[in-house]
Amino acid sequence: MSGAQRRWRTPVVSAGVVRDGTLAWSGHVGVARLGDGGEEPVAADDSTQFLIGSVTKTFTALAVMSLRDEGLLRLEDSLEEFLPGTRHSEVEVRQMLAHASGLQREPVGNIWEGLSAPEREAFLAGVDQAEQVLPAHEAFHYSNLAYGLLGQVVERVTGQEWEHVVRERVLDPLGMTRTGLAPADDRARGYQIDPYAGTAREEPLFSLNATAPLGGLWSTVVDMAAYAGYLADPDDRVVRPETIDEMCRPVIMTDLDGWTGAYGLGFGMGRRGDRVFVGHGGAMPGFLTGLRVLRRERVGAIVFANVTAGAEPLALATDLVEAVIDAEPSIEPAWAPEQPRPELVELLGHWWSEGSPIFLFVRDGQLWSRLTEDPLSETRFAPEGRDRYRAVAGRERGEVLEVVRSPDGSVAKLYFATYAVTRMPLAFADLVTGGAGVEQR
Repeated sequence: MSGAQRRWRTPVVSAGVVRDGTLAWSGHVGVARLGDGGEEPVAADDSTQFLIGSVTKTFTALAVMSLRDEGLLRLEDSLEEFLPGTRHSEVEVRQMLAHASGLQREPVGNIWEGLSAPEREAFLAGVDQAEQVLPAHEAFHYSNLAYGLLGQVVERVTGQEWEHVVRERVLDPLGMTRTGLAPADDRARGYQIDPYAGTAREEPLFSLNATAPLGGLWSTVVDMAAYAGYLADPDDRVVRPETIDEMCRPVIMTDLDGWTGAYGLGFGMGRRGDRVFVGHGGAMPGFLTGLRVLRRERVGAIVFANVTAGAEPLALATDLVEAVIDAEPSIEPAWAPEQPRPELVELLGHWWSEGSPIFLFVRDGQLWSRLTEDPLSETRFAPEGRDRYRAVAGRERGEVLEVVRSPDGSVAKLYFATYAVTRMPLAFADLVTGGAGVEQR
């Protein structure tokens, strides 16, 4: 970290690593305030607030998804449902969450030059002047405008201010007491570093007003560690765990050449080697932020730098997560014999479908299938009535496994996603003729 602070030329680098829901390590190199005007320099600690910029978008997305889970909106809903008569009436909630709407990047007006963001009425008045610069889903196109609009969707659905909804639905359930739009007096200050002279100039604060949902939150190492822990191992405090899974699956690729990046429903994904990290970066005048979580390993990292440009907090957060996992790999729980499952016994073992083997087995008390030794081919099932199972995880999630019985009650065959599954390898020609002429083994 000290090397990063010096290389980036940032007054401070603050970071934390969370593992299994606990802040396992934190570190701070440099100062949160340089001590201009005769003040003493102020060191950073785990409770120092930094402006997290576009990491705020993940909180906006969670608020939207919590409303979806309650049935108060659908991802397929268009803007017409919430802003009747808008020029962009056909743009859908899902498209805005995934930066797949094609809407122009920024709200109307040069807000990043004058650091003057519009209030609600002015923001909405500008929407009809904004362009849809690409057709929806043609390509990933990052849009702050889209997240400003999602904030308006949240407010129209709930009748409450965006910040109130985020606090009630996300921050309070996770105990994030030092996260919000209004920073405390002891916050970090943000700086621009002259690239040649190396001198520091404090950046001004400005209110994002109606555009706050795209980047206005302040937070701390402690609070963001709690957030990273939740993303790694979610429960029902904010949304259903399955909803977090849904948000962290790719909707659109961000780099079509390398396929190392993607964006889901509010969260970005980055691949390094065989590992896929989820999270988000943030940039505001005087502040850069990186959040990375490796969900399978339940390890995450947050990195803050109080500088406008030159730092790479997402890369450092990824480095920290990998350092932890490489040094102390997760220990798998000890294996224990399965408890007898009489209702599954006649389904287990070696089967065939489409000329290829398929294996049914029990793991942790649940029915699984595997096509090959590749873990990516595995599917987990849950019972859904007599002789009927639903795939709930894995490659064929959502499909049905149906048990077909002979007149004597024994299992004759299975249907999985409508494909016949038999104890012997059959050609499609055998299935057409009812298996006639098949060599018995």
